[in-house]
Amino acid sequence: MALIREFDSLNLLGICHSYREFQKDQIELLAPYFSSINVLVRTNPLFEVNKYLHLPQLDRFISTYKIDREKVPVNVKVHTTPICYLTTDRAYKNLGERHYTWAKSLLQRSSIKFDLIHSHFTWSAGYAGARLKGKHDVPFVITAHGYDIYSLPFKDDEWRERIEYVLNTADHVITVSQSNLACIKRLDVATPVTVIPNGFRSDLFYPRGSLECRKALSLPHEKKIILTVGNLEPVKGQTYLVEAVQEIVRERKDILCVIVGAGKLSTALKRQIRSLGLEDYILLAGGKPHGEIPLWVNACDLFVLPSLSESFGVVQIEAMACGKPVVATRNGGSEEIVTSSEYGMLVEPANPEDLAEKILMALDREWDREAILTYAERFTWENIAKEITGVYGRILG
Repeated sequence: MALIREFDSLNLLGICHSYREFQKDQIELLAPYFSSINVLVRTNPLFEVNKYLHLPQLDRFISTYKIDREKVPVNVKVHTTPICYLTTDRAYKNLGERHYTWAKSLLQRSSIKFDLIHSHFTWSAGYAGARLKGKHDVPFVITAHGYDIYSLPFKDDEWRERIEYVLNTADHVITVSQSNLACIKRLDVATPVTVIPNGFRSDLFYPRGSLECRKALSLPHEKKIILTVGNLEPVKGQTYLVEAVQEIVRERKDILCVIVGAGKLSTALKRQIRSLGLEDYILLAGGKPHGEIPLWVNACDLFVLPSLSESFGVVQIEAMACGKPVVATRNGGSEEIVTSSEYGMLVEPANPEDLAEKILMALDREWDREAILTYAERFTWENIAKEITGVYGRILG
């Protein structure tokens, strides 16, 4: 409570690439600590045409998907910075300066006051935050979440220089995993770094009756349900999960694998499932609003994360918060979550045989739900918010 009283006259500026799921959750848990929070969300008007094209692989890029305005606290205001850009590497490198220009213009037009900047992702939100720090002389915190720290700075020297500029301009760097910290240590960065994982919303993710959730979602009551949730992208590994299901149904037929998510792999996955004759065993459920995900998680028997690479993977924690065991790949982030065989199992990435074997073992095992729930408790956003405000307290003096 002391920290809440200390910040209650201050204003926070958040700069994000979207306002949903972990970015929305974190900002809204911080809302009671501040007088006001203004959030600038980067959007790309080129994708808005998908409102009329209805291409599933583009759904997550349109502004109505990127910004979840449900139950936003009264002291949080969400603004958009619409920037048209192509997804080429050169256009993305140039995006930082354009993001800063748009953010600066919006702040001037809106007369938004702020005492602290917190950007999520080093590029391009982080670059915009770094430039705004120099212009307004306020403290600046950056959270490096994933690809922006384990991939971008190692693409070439130009990318490395840009990311190092952002990190060294910050007063404090937060990153979500030890594997991300190892990447930062490979760079020339002098700014203090703290590892603070993403959290889950305890008001959304908690145990509910499985049968009731299945009924609400029209899922079969008699089958073992395997669930994965994530964007349909190659790095998320859903194609290997489909191959694993082919192996699993040779051993048992009482399973249904539910894949929740939207993205570029949608058509390819449909084709793969059809070619393997797995239509009766795999359901492509499409993208779902974050508030509906707890129903899907509570309806399942086992949560699976087949990603090739993850910075953290909070969806695993959300599953554990519902008492569900997890089978995940050794992807860089899951090793820091599935730290005991009490909570789940780890498999090799891109290895459908290993994945199928562990899923079969997990389906046959009696899991200690209370042990899983107790472990997940440490990752509530309430606990994570205390760590983040601790960082704010240090840099604000």
